[in-house]
Formats: sequence, structure tokens, C-alpha cells
Amino acid sequence: MTDFTAARTTMVDCQVRPSDVTKYPIIDALLTVPREEFVPSAKRSVAYMGEHIALGRSRVLLDARTFAKMLDAVNIQPDELVLDLGCGLGYSSAVIAKMAEAVVAIESDEAMANEATELLAAHGADNVMVETAELAAGAPKHGPYCVIMLQGAAETIPSAVTDQLKVGGRIAAIRQSDGMGRCKIGYKRENGMDWRNEFAATAPTLPGFEKAAEFTFG
Repeated sequence: MTDFTAARTTMVDCQVRPSDVTKYPIIDALLTVPREEFVPSAKRSVAYMGEHIALGRSRVLLDARTFAKMLDAVNIQPDELVLDLGCGLGYSSAVIAKMAEAVVAIESDEAMANEATELLAAHGADNVMVETAELAAGAPKHGPYCVIMLQGAAETIPSAVTDQLKVGGRIAAIRQSDGMGRCKIGYKRENGMDWRNEFAATAPTLPGFEKAAEFTFG
């Protein structure tokens, strides 16, 4: 039988800390939230491996290193409202909830959203609200947000999403182009978005964040 508490500690010590993620709120949340509870039951034994875990329906649980480095770069504060896009079964939202004042979690797959609601309630994440909606639409009625996080890659980010950020807010996303990916943090300014490179990372592109096909004429 897997000792999941020991597995969480090993994940933090071998995947997270060596990546220069040392902020106490992030480490504490990763050690506290049982990652194995937020994956399909058949994949619990590999919940702490250093790779993305497929959740089905084109959704993944980001590997611990990538997720932790995104959290480190976006620097969520205890008084902030966070929009978590593509929450899957709720793991990312459960972790973010340990650091933020409140989280609005959006999942386009209704079955996943329902399961995320149940899992988050079972684990006491009462400052998370899960809604079923198209990811690229976000949840404007609850905004504006201090932080937006994408739990997957984006070839493009619709203005409908960045419009939900308050001025001074941040968005963390894996920007994908020509098979290459980099995590970038976008800062909302009065005159638009200011994007900064953080680190190399790849993930499946979230639905609604694909680049529009370009048509050429022969």
C-alpha cells in the first residue's frame, strides 16, 4: 500500500524545492492537499510522479514542478480572489484555496465539475466555488480577479479572459507556439497586458485557447 503522506513529502523535496520554490504557503499547501484524491482512482498510485496526469477529456493535472513554479511566479496573496480555469477534478483549486481569500474554479466538463465540487467539499475547501462553463468565457459575474491561472496551455488568450483581471492583477499561463512552451506571467496595466517569460513548460492546450486557423490561398 502506498504511503501517500511520504509520497507528498518526496514530491516536495525532489520536484519542488530543487526548482527554487521555497515560499512557505506553497510548500505547506502542497504538503497538505492529498493529490491522490483528485485523480481517477486507477491513477492514484502515480499521483506523485513528476509528470502531467491525464484526467480524460483533454484535461491534465499539471506536474508538481510546473504547477509549483507557476504559483511561485504569480505570487498569490491571502486577500486575493483567484479564477482557476480548467480545474479538472479540483486539485489546483484546493491548493490555491490555501493561499487565496477565495477561488472561482471553472471546468467545461460537467461531470468533472460535479466531481470537483464533491471532492473540494469533502476536503474542507469551503472558499472555492466550482462552475461549469466554457473556459475561454471565464466567470465575469464574479470578477474582477486579482489572479487568473490556466491549468493547461494556451496558444492565444481571449480578451474576454484578460478583461476579467483587475488593473494590477496577474495571469499565469503556459504559452504554446510551434510545439514549444513557456510559462509567462501577464500583468494587467491601464493600457493592456505586459507579458514576462518565466520558465520552459508544456501542456495540452485548453479548449477555447487554440490559435485560429490561418487560411492561405494558392
